[in-house]
Amino acid sequence: MPRYEFRCRACGDTFEVNRPMAEAGHPAPCPQGHADTVKLLSTVAVTGRGGAGRAGGASAPAGGGCCGGGCGC
Repeated sequence: MPRYEFRCRACGDTFEVNRPMAEAGHPAPCPQGHADTVKLLSTVAVTGRGGAGRAGGASAPAGGGCCGGGCGC
């Protein structure tokens, strides 16, 4: 279940709420009982190579450099 982060405008407390994505936009009262809260934007870190790779089955270019070797540097 996704976790959403909220901040209370009244007391400044930041808290998290676990809820289904269908309820992501619903208001969430702060643990202190204040109703004036705002949902914060969160970043997601994704690592690794998920999926089948590049389109058409081509492999990534080998090499290093500043851009992975694609420009010949």
